[in-house]
Amino acid sequence: MSKTLRLILGDQLNINHSWFKENNANITYLMVEVNQEQEYVKHHIQKIVGFFIAMRSFADNLNELGHQVVYLKLDDLYNKQSFEANIKQLIKKLKIQKFEYQLPDEYRLDVQLKEICENLEIATKSFDTEHFFTKREDVLAFFSGKRQYLMENFYRDMRKKHKILVDEDLKPIGEKWNFDHENRKKYDGKAPLKFPLTFKKDVSEIVKLLNDNGIKYFGTINEKAFGHPTTRGEALKVLTYFCKELLPNFGKYEDAMLKEHHTLFHSCLSFALNIKLISPKEVVTEVLKTYKQSENTIDIANVEGFIRQVIGWREYMRGIYWAEMPSFADTNFFNYKAALPTWFWDGKVKMNCLNHCINNSLNNAYAHHIQRLMVIGNFTLLAGINPTEVDEWYLGVYIDAMEWVQITNTHGMSQFADGGIVGSKPYVASANYINKMSNYCEGCSYKKDLRYGDNSCPLNSLYWNFYIENEHLLAKNPRIGMMYQLIKKMEAPEKEAIKKLANFYLNNINKL
Repeated sequence: MSKTLRLILGDQLNINHSWFKENNANITYLMVEVNQEQEYVKHHIQKIVGFFIAMRSFADNLNELGHQVVYLKLDDLYNKQSFEANIKQLIKKLKIQKFEYQLPDEYRLDVQLKEICENLEIATKSFDTEHFFTKREDVLAFFSGKRQYLMENFYRDMRKKHKILVDEDLKPIGEKWNFDHENRKKYDGKAPLKFPLTFKKDVSEIVKLLNDNGIKYFGTINEKAFGHPTTRGEALKVLTYFCKELLPNFGKYEDAMLKEHHTLFHSCLSFALNIKLISPKEVVTEVLKTYKQSENTIDIANVEGFIRQVIGWREYMRGIYWAEMPSFADTNFFNYKAALPTWFWDGKVKMNCLNHCINNSLNNAYAHHIQRLMVIGNFTLLAGINPTEVDEWYLGVYIDAMEWVQITNTHGMSQFADGGIVGSKPYVASANYINKMSNYCEGCSYKKDLRYGDNSCPLNSLYWNFYIENEHLLAKNPRIGMMYQLIKKMEAPEKEAIKKLANFYLNNINKL
């Protein structure tokens, strides 16, 4: 029987994949830690460590199950620090006759592996990862012939197709498809806050490995108590904990933010999901089971809000990624060129909202979706930051950031750099929204209620300046026409004062 080499990437840790149903002495699995994957952007140290621990644990699991595994650590003598060189080396050493791999979820790796296969003199084959509800091309096919992508249409189709939260006639449980308007409440103290389930793993050996090999990173880490789930067992525990302790209040407060608590009722499952320790189907099944067993004590809005993120938004973003890449990454609708402020790397910013969200990101490699979209992303869009720099920071800082889901959210939804492929309007906000959804404004050195003037919140003048400066691009957008009606009513001196102050803040952006 011919010998086969199978490559497993760091985000393909799906032990339930059909590859692993049977042991075969003629199949060897290859997993490698290579410099390439640490250097394509500068990563948060917790992201690198999280991948390495998860990959090593997965390799150990495969070995325990009787599979043949070659695992090359970053400092192994025979590690040639590239996928192609390591693959060719092993093919020669083991006299391999066939090379196989699972389809990557990132465009750059998809291109690279296709090129590697073209350069091999043996048979090659690719397989689906067997993780998502949809195939790569499904979103593009669903919207074929349509004028634009609309997540809501796709989401409803997913609900019907997979019979999720629908009755026998495929009508929505709760008589509505979407409870988004009930998912926007500020935390009112009525539900007791609970911290996420974390784990205390000693990762000092891997941190030393990174330092000894000159890997550049940023952010902080507790080497003696790494908390993110990195095994399937840990991921399942986080899922159970979420369903029992957090789901009953998730939807109601999913957009809320607090100085004292950075996760509120969020699941913290995204890293485990995105490296495929657990599947979206498993997550949805457990959530629906919890809802059914609750006998209506859990509000449908809490459940639907979570389900929408998993089978709607997550699958939708992946589909747009494969439909629009690689040109999507190069779009720059507003032609923004400014550099990221220095405090994105050290957290030294006076604005309370950004101070909490940036430092949370630097300390935990995590921020929930509103912190990412409506605080950090809101600021970078209002400040005219180069979207490529924004993309690279987001891709590097968050442990769950894989390009297929990160760039569509950041470049499209957050920065509107795609000109409206993902979202139909720019998502921007003044201090009023931040104050409405959080307690960040309390005790801030800037005044949230002032549109301009001494110590007025920079978000206010930047918000109005954004619309004023981009009127030629946005005025015809039907979703934001009201803003330009308000601007028309402004007196000329007020508009000039706003523009002057906004330019002052932009020119002194590193001192905010």
